[in-house]
Parts: sequence; C-alpha cells; structure tokens
Amino acid sequence: MPTKKKNKTNPVPSEAKPEAVKIAPKKKASGAKKILGKQKDIPPTLPPLPIVGIGASAGGLEAFGAFFSTMPADPGLAFILVPHLDPTHVSIMPELIQRQTRMDVLQIKDGMRVMANTVYIVPPNHDLSILNGTLQLMAPGLPRGVNLPINTFLQALARDQGINAVGIILSGTGSDGTLGIRAIKSENGMVMVQDEKSAGYDGMPRSAIATGLADYVLPPAAMPKQLIKYLSHVVRPGPAVVKHDDGKLSDSLQKICIILRSRTGHDFSLYKENTILRRLERRMHIHQIDEVKDYVNYLQRSEVEADILFKELLIGVTSFFRDAKAFASLREQILPELVRDKPDGYTLRIWVAGCSSGEEAYSIAITLQEVFEDLNRRINVQIFATDIDQDAINTARAGLYPASIADDVGKARLKRWFLRDEQHYRIKKSIREMVVFAVQSIIKDPPFTRLDLICCRNLLIYLGPELQRKLIPIFRYSLRPLGILFLGSSEAIGPSYDLFTLVDKKWKIYRCKPTASATRQMATFPIDSPTGGTIKPELPESIRKAEELSAFQLVETILQQIEAPPCVIIDEANNIIYLHGRTGRYLEPAAGKVTVNIMKMARPGLKMELTAAIREATSENMECVRKGISIEHDDTLITIDLVVKPLLEHSALRGLLMVVFQEIKAGAKKTGAPRKVGKPGNNSTAQLLEQELRYTRENLQTTIEELETANEELKSTNEELQSTNEELQSTNEELETSKEELQSLNEEAATVNAELQSRIDELSITNDDMKNLLDSTQIATIFLDLTLCIRRFTPKVGEIIPLAGIDFGRPIKHFATALLNIDLEKDANDVLENLGMKEKEVQSKEGTFYRMRIRPYRTVNNVIDGVVITFEDITALKEIQAELGRLNVELENRKEQKT
Repeated sequence: MPTKKKNKTNPVPSEAKPEAVKIAPKKKASGAKKILGKQKDIPPTLPPLPIVGIGASAGGLEAFGAFFSTMPADPGLAFILVPHLDPTHVSIMPELIQRQTRMDVLQIKDGMRVMANTVYIVPPNHDLSILNGTLQLMAPGLPRGVNLPINTFLQALARDQGINAVGIILSGTGSDGTLGIRAIKSENGMVMVQDEKSAGYDGMPRSAIATGLADYVLPPAAMPKQLIKYLSHVVRPGPAVVKHDDGKLSDSLQKICIILRSRTGHDFSLYKENTILRRLERRMHIHQIDEVKDYVNYLQRSEVEADILFKELLIGVTSFFRDAKAFASLREQILPELVRDKPDGYTLRIWVAGCSSGEEAYSIAITLQEVFEDLNRRINVQIFATDIDQDAINTARAGLYPASIADDVGKARLKRWFLRDEQHYRIKKSIREMVVFAVQSIIKDPPFTRLDLICCRNLLIYLGPELQRKLIPIFRYSLRPLGILFLGSSEAIGPSYDLFTLVDKKWKIYRCKPTASATRQMATFPIDSPTGGTIKPELPESIRKAEELSAFQLVETILQQIEAPPCVIIDEANNIIYLHGRTGRYLEPAAGKVTVNIMKMARPGLKMELTAAIREATSENMECVRKGISIEHDDTLITIDLVVKPLLEHSALRGLLMVVFQEIKAGAKKTGAPRKVGKPGNNSTAQLLEQELRYTRENLQTTIEELETANEELKSTNEELQSTNEELQSTNEELETSKEELQSLNEEAATVNAELQSRIDELSITNDDMKNLLDSTQIATIFLDLTLCIRRFTPKVGEIIPLAGIDFGRPIKHFATALLNIDLEKDANDVLENLGMKEKEVQSKEGTFYRMRIRPYRTVNNVIDGVVITFEDITALKEIQAELGRLNVELENRKEQKT
C-alpha cells in the first residue's frame, strides 16, 4: 500500500501503471464485438470502442509493419488504415499487413461495421467516411493529385467519435493529415506522429509536428505501448477523473488558473468550466494521473506542462472561410453595404479578435478585395488581427500554410490570392499588407476604436456568461455607429440586445444601433476577474454630454462660443462638411462637376499653402499656421494667416480638421496689404516680383500636375506589367499543379513498389523452398509449357536426359534420352489432349527402371499451362520384385518335388 500511495501523490507521467497496460480484457472486447455485429448501441456499462485512424503515403508499408509487429492480438481497439494507393492498381496491402498481426485484416466494404481487434484498409480509388461506427465508401471528391483522403477520413472520425478518436500520421510526402489532426484535437481526441528520423519520407510527419498538436512523437514500433497506456486511462470504468474531487474541484481549478497566470500572464478563471475540465482531463489522461490535486502538483513542477496546458486551453482550431455560407453572406450583403457609401480616401478599420494562426483574418481580407473589385472601389483598409498566442501570431505573420488548405480556399481563390511554395501556399503580398498581427488579450488590454467591423467568431463559446456580458459592450464601444459585429454561428450577444440590431439571424451578424449613449455602457475595463483587481476609468461628464449631440450641433456650439473667424470643417478626404462665416473671399466653386473638395475650391495663391498645411497638421496631429499668404480676389490681393488644426478634444469629431482664414485688415502696414494688380505705384518692382513669383508658382503647380499625370501613366504601365506577371504566375501555378500530380503519382508508385517488393521477397522465399523440396525428393522432374518446351527441371533429370541451364525454352524433342522404347513428345501431347494422368514403367540403357508419370500443369486459376513429367527410380523395387519372383519359383519347385 505505501507504494500505491506514493504513485498517487507523486505521479510519474512517463511510466505506465500496471493496471493500465490493457485497455479491456479479451472477454470484454469480444462482447463489444458481439454487440457491434448485431448493430446495436454499446451499453453504458461497457467502455466505448476507441477507433484509431492511421494515415500514410510513401514509405507507409514499412511503418505499418513496424506498428503492427508490436501490437498485441487483442488490444480492444479498431484500426482503420488510409494509405495513398494507386487508383488503377489492385492493392495487396491487406495480405501484407496480415502477416504482421494476429488480428483480422479486412479490406473495407461499403456499410461495414467497425469491430474491436480488427484492422480495416481502404480500397483503391475510394474516399472513406464514418457515421455511427459504420464505414462508408465514397467516390473521390477531387481529382487525382489534389485529393487528400487522410484529411477527409480523420475529420469524419473526429466528428463521429469525439474523444474516442485517435489520429496517427506515419511516413509520407506532402501535408495530407494536417487538417485531420486539427479536427481530432478540437474534439479532445489524441494524436500520434511518427518521428522524422524513422520515417522513410518525412513530409507528412513534419507538417503534422509543425502544428504543435501532436501528443506523442515516436517511432512506429514504440507507438502501440504508449497508445494502450493512454487509452486504458481514458476508457477504463471508474469514477469521473475531474468532475468529483471531494468537493474541492473549485479550489483545484483556482490553483491551476493561478499557475497559468503566473506562467503565461493570462487569466482563465472566467472561461467556461466545462472548457477547462475537458482540456484538463485530456492532459491527465496523457500522463495517466487520476486525481486533480496530483495534476496540480505536477503542473507546479513542470513549466513545460504549463505551456502545453496553456496551448490546449486556447483551442486554436480555425480554417480559411470557416462556415462558407457565413462568408458568402458577408460578401454579398454586409460588406457591399458597408463599403458603398464610404468616400474615396476613407480608411476601413477592422478588428479580428482571437485570430489564432491568421486564417480568418486573411479570409476577411480576401473577401474585402473581392467586394472592392465588384464595386470598382479602392479605399484604404486596416485589419487588426490579435490573439494571446505568440506562436500562432508568428505563424499568421509568416502567411505560410500547408497544401491541405486547398479544400477550404477553393481552386479559384487559391490561384488568385496565394503563391505556391514547395509543399505550402503563401499568402500574396497584397493581402498580407492589409493585416497587422499583434499579441493582445481582449480581457486585459485596451480595445481598438473607431472600427467598421469586428470579427470575433467561435471565441465567446469558450468564455463564461459573465465574461461574455462584459465583452459585448466593449465591442459596441469599439465600433463606429452602424458598425458590424460578426460572431460565430453558435454565439449571441445575450442581454445586450439594446446595443445591436440583428442583420443575419443564422450567421449571427449584428449592426450597432445608432444611439450614441449606448456606446458608453462599458464602464469597467479591464474586466473583473476572481484572481485579479479591477480598473474602472470614468469618462468625463462633458464628453458624455457632448456625444449626445449630433456632430453638426457640436461644431455650431464650439464656433459660436469662441467667435471664430471664417472657417471650414473638412473630413479625411478633404471634403467640406461644415462652413462658418463668409468664406467666399478664400474659396470659390470649381468649374465642372460640383464638388466640395477644399483643394479644388481654393482661390489662386491658396492651394499650395493649404495643401502643405493640411499635410503637416495630419501627419504631426497638431495645429499648423501659415502667415502672410496672398490670395487673388476680384483683381486684388488679400493677405491672410492660414490655420489648420485637428479636432482632438471631442471623440465625435476625431479625424476632422478645422481650416481657419484670418484676414489681415486693410491699412495694416504689411507687405501683403490689398492692392490692385498691375497698377503702377511706388512699389511697382515689388508688384512685378510678386507677379513673377505667382507665375512661377503656377508653373510649378502645372509641373506637379504633369508629374502626377506621368505617375498615373507609370501606374498604368505597372498594372500592365502586373497583369503580365499574373499570367506568368498562372503558368507557374499550372506547372505546380502538374508537379503535384506527378508527386501524387510518385507516392502511389512508391506504395505499389513497396507492395510488389514484398511480393517479390515472398516469391523468392517460395522459390527457394520449392527448389530445396524438389532437390531433396531425388525425383527427376521436368516442367514443359504448352509447346512442350523446357520450363524448369531438377538436377536429377541429367541422369536421363542431358539438360543444362542454357536449355530452358528448347523443345523436349531436341534431346535424346537414356530410356528405351519411349517417345516423351507423343506421351506429353496425349496428356494435353486427354487432360488425364499417364503412368508407365520405363527402363534406361544402363538397366535402371523408372516409374514415369505425366500430369497436366495447372495454375492457381485451374488453367492448363503445360505438363509435368516425373521419373521415380524403382530399380530397387524391381530387384526386390525379381527376387520375390525367384523365391516364389523356388518355392513352387520344392512343392512339386515333394508331391
């Protein structure tokens, strides 16, 4: 008992407990098999049947052999093998695998029920799925070279079996299986991967290991022992591992949250308890630990385990265009409406919260670009993609994804927005530059603001109700009026219905209600947590009151209070949105199409200084003053001081600029006092210089405009070059597709070659056995084909017919024999005609007697393909018979003499 107690309080994860070596006794496994054979549900008293899906490609046959050579005959598991097979070649893999195991090995037939202690192998030219423990064969969904059967099956296995699913990736090229193990992990299943050193081809193992989702990385021969240890802890009967712990579950979870917060800086105390429990149970199964308190002790001692648990709690399961119909709704309805009324130069701001490895952020960027092309619009885009996992953010920044994303992205988008990079796809630069990735916690870090769209999909479902209630107002605070909130299909805004209007009920797309007061209902940030303090910044009363007014009312109030000179308010696109005072002396309508762009309305002499002042005020975010600017008005020059300042004091007006025209009064002794242009006077030289300066400025402005035109032409040329580059890229992608098909053929050929090599080895052994058998019988044997040419013979034949190794293929009639009165050709033809056996005794010239038998040569398919002639030496038998005859004669003679 002391030893047992020690194991309980100080578990050693690397050692298996004796009672966990077998998953289920053979008796139970056969019982499960019986029930499955009747296609009934397994009773709750029996443990569920774990199903192990194993994927392999080139080099997989050797790995399969090593795996099953160390697997017990009755592990209580079912194994489903999905290799890459040549669709035009009959596979002999079931026969080859059967030699490595005492379990039944079956080639899958449609509708076959999965049973324990059985190995199932998918047939060529079929994809495999599973539903309620029944295997379903399906036609390949994609062309040869693009189809990924391992991903297809492992994803189906994860959905069907959940925690009882195990995914194993063995030797192979490419990345098939990577998405499959992601699906297995998302359902709390277990993943094993062959280590790269032992793999004949390390492409598939390397891709799977790179995801960070592998629970064990081992050589195939070491996998069965670890697999049984793990599953024995998962399925053996007994009390729940985590749900009951002497009433101290809450304390244990709090300790785990504290350890994680200390190690990673992130607090999981407000996550859903079931989410934490499922991940916690999985880690305890991995290490064969029974008690939560024991796991807490282990977690305290192991920083590596703390990091792994942190990764598991993040649940980084994502994909490109997850829920394709949701993105279709976004593309066809939501984004066009959001973009259509935005002015040129507008910056669309988007936040993708919980972006994981970046697939969803890039999906939003690609969808936006497609909408821009549909609407023929070009506006600026800033996409902020955040997550608390630094490794996931690094993956997202690299923009490099496995070839298996082809199923999610689609052929057209793959060609348009990705570049092929060996066994991966890299996101194009135009999409990559739209997205900024950063490590951020939505719980403790300040949110982004002035956003047009927030995408936070499949994150809230893992958070507790209290945390959800506090996050929704934060999202509302971050969005502009009428901004869009895009949630997962299983998520909702809960009690915050007064902040949003439902746009798409099925795909959970919401629009902010325009009520400004709702924006400030989030007063607590960061969010309260049981393990930390709370910060509650209070917004100034003046701002809360100001935001209740419309933007124009606020502008009017400010300008009246400060008795401002003539001025205008412009937006980010330099369009005038508000006028104050008499501005006609400085601005005039431009010829042509009506516009409110201040640059086009500026009078001569003002445009250059105005452009420079706006640029400086915008870039430095501070007031800019230009003094003594001369402007033409009614053939006179007026002088003004120009002031451009950003409106920073009021959140409702952020991004707007105020342009103030302060005219210098006539009579002031300044160089720029109003005067008539061209009228001679004492300062005629100064006037002439001013005219030349104005002329020079106009010429400079013309030159600038010509330069801009040249730039547009260069831009057009660049677009043509870009088009040519895209055509070349398209050609390159076609070549890459051909390369993929050739690679797929090579993998299939490698598998077929391995099968054939195994068969050759078997035939070689069989041939050796047959040779030794024939040699040991000392019976002269000749094999003839249908034309009575020599096919094979034994060395003993040389005593009867002088044959040598070079005589294969020669007709038997070409050789003389040592036999008397025998015609082998005629006798062989008789057997071929009658298909019966012919037997006779023959004698050689040396006096040796033989029993000659001639039989038809039959193949395994019962086809006649020649004859077999055997010569059995019966000389000794003849001598015995002669001696017996002589003795009989002597006996008869003696009897006669007596009589």
